Amino acid sequence: MVLGLLWLCIMLHLAWPSRDVTTQTKPSKPITPRRKRSTEPTPFVGLTQKPLCARCEQATRETAPLLPVRPNPMPATHRRPYTVETSKHFCLHTDCDYRGWLGLNNLRANGHPSGGPWRQLHCLGCNGSFPEHHGTIFHGKQAAVELIVRVLACLAEGLGIRATARVFEVDANTVLHWLVEAAEQLRAFSASFLCDLHVRQLHLDAL
Repeated sequence: MVLGLLWLCIMLHLAWPSRDVTTQTKPSKPITPRRKRSTEPTPFVGLTQKPLCARCEQATRETAPLLPVRPNPMPATHRRPYTVETSKHFCLHTDCDYRGWLGLNNLRANGHPSGGPWRQLHCLGCNGSFPEHHGTIFHGKQAAVELIVRVLACLAEGLGIRATARVFEVDANTVLHWLVEAAEQLRAFSASFLCDLHVRQLHLDAL
């Protein structure tokens, strides 16, 4: 037993590290925290700002767009003056310099083609022709103008589409088609004439 205890003490003395011996340990790298991924959705680059309307974009531009130049009126001719008034019409062709301009003496009336109720207008600027009812709800219609006007008047007074079709003996789909075209004309009229209105706040019944 004494020999065993002596052997155990020698082994512990040899195996126990000395305080004087300093072990050179390799310094460990600091642990960098993992980057937390954001759960918030990133906005699309093209939609970071609310798109402006066409009028606002024109107001914010540094250089204003060039306005179309008004062409010179057509010179008066020595021919017999025309009795048909064309100052309320303008040329509809896109490649014509007189497109959209009124009262420049560039239109002439060429009578009624094929014996129809509408006249044909001829532009001296681009040498093009078009009917005087082009761009209206009467263009391309075989029905009489008075019939279309009366049908739309009944619809405006609150009569139903099928009831109006029975009264005037017209197909209901035709009446609906006329109503849709009249609504498009009204929308274009409102967009052209009812703009830049500065109204004050008031009750709906007063409006």
